[in-house]
Order: sequence, then C-alpha cells, then structure tokens
Amino acid sequence: MHATGRTALITGGASGLGRATAERMLAAGSSVVIADLPGSPGAALAEAWNAEHGPDRARFAPTDVTDEAQVKAAVDAASDLGRLDVLVACAGIVRGARVVGRSGPFPLDVWRQVVDINLTGTFTAVSLAAARMAEQGAASADGEEENGVIVMTASVAAFDGQVGQAAYSASKGGVVGLVLPLARDLAQHRIRVMAIAPSLFRTPMAEALPEEALASLEEQTLHPHRLGRPEEYAALVQHIVENPMLNGETIRLDGAVRMAPR
Repeated sequence: MHATGRTALITGGASGLGRATAERMLAAGSSVVIADLPGSPGAALAEAWNAEHGPDRARFAPTDVTDEAQVKAAVDAASDLGRLDVLVACAGIVRGARVVGRSGPFPLDVWRQVVDINLTGTFTAVSLAAARMAEQGAASADGEEENGVIVMTASVAAFDGQVGQAAYSASKGGVVGLVLPLARDLAQHRIRVMAIAPSLFRTPMAEALPEEALASLEEQTLHPHRLGRPEEYAALVQHIVENPMLNGETIRLDGAVRMAPR
C-alpha cells in the first residue's frame, strides 16, 4: 500500500528508530500516532509536527506497552484519525547481565522486564492492532487490497547475542519467531507481517552504552563502516509498507556485521 493517506501507529515513536519512522511516514503523506511513555517528548513532537504538516496529522497516545488498556487506547487514537493501516512496533529496552555474575545468578526481575516489554509488549500491540485492522476491512486505491501492514523490531542480537545479552537476545529472538506464524495467521485478513533486525544504530539507547562498546561494534561492521542511522531504518519501514510481496520475513539491517561474543 502507498504510504500517502495512511495512518501509522508507532510504539516507541518519540525517540530513536520510532521517531525517525514517524518523521518518514509523515513526509510520505501518512498520519501518525506516537505511542510512548507519558514522560516522553511525544506530546511536544505531535504539536510540532502538526504545525509543520497540517492539523491533526500527528497525535500522542501515552502508552506503556505492558499495559493492555493503554495499548488499546493508542489503537483507538489511530482509528480516530480514520483507520489504522500500519503498526510499527519499536518500543523496547536493553538491560544486560551475565547468567552467573559477581552478584550471583541472573536477576529474574531483569529477565521479566526485558521480555515483558520487548516481546510481550510487541505481541500486545500486534494483536490489538491486527484485530482492529481486520474489522475495518480493506481499503486501497492502488490495486492491492490490504487491511494493514505490521512491522516489528527485532535485533541482530536475536542471532548473534553477546555476553550479558541473554534476556535481550531471547526477547528479540521471540520477535523473530513470531513473524512467520503471525503472517500465516493474519493472511486470511489480508494483513502482512514483517520484522527488521537492526544492528546498533545511533539512538538514545545506543548512547547509553560505553564508548568502547560502540567503537567495538562499529569496528565489526563491514560496510558501511559505521553504526546505523535511524533514517535508514525508517526508509526500510516505508519500503515494506509499499512493497506487497514483503511478508513473513525478518530483514537484517546491519552492514554485514556479525557480532563477536563481547
């Protein structure tokens, strides 16, 4: 489906990959709902984008993806703009710990938080958005009848998890594992499902890492020899939305990096 005239719901849309995606979709003619934490700059961004692109092109929905009611409210906000066409699930966190560390075994509260946000939070957004897309019916002016497109965010850590990334890698591996069964499940509703597995990109999440870790990952990236840029992720999202043959697959967006153990 063409991005023009669509409505996209973007979890984690107030920063990093999500923010870049919102900006890209707005520029392509979509309306966007930013679903992000209440303390995020989402409201200010929506106000600024409406001033730039026109009234009611952007809305902020305060959303913790571990809260089903808040995710449903974000879906409702997208429907209020006309219909929900695209979901991009970018909300996520990184917390690291060794399975056996100096303080003992892996803290289960860390495991639960990472999996709850990155995997269960993603699935919550997908299930509620897909239900809304299915009940809307198809609407297309470009010859491809589609009820919606879903793009989830995995990570190269799903395949190349490093020391200390057990929880993060498992959560992102779970996202990869969701792609094909979701695509098969939702094909009857004419909804496509894809995932992007980015390497380390220059986002606020990356900036929290030590400089030596950033330098190491940059060194391992073959070409281009640098970290990713959020706008490159956003460009791939738009292409997925507009290419109807992309379905049921995870695309690595990583400059051919294969992460070392540490």
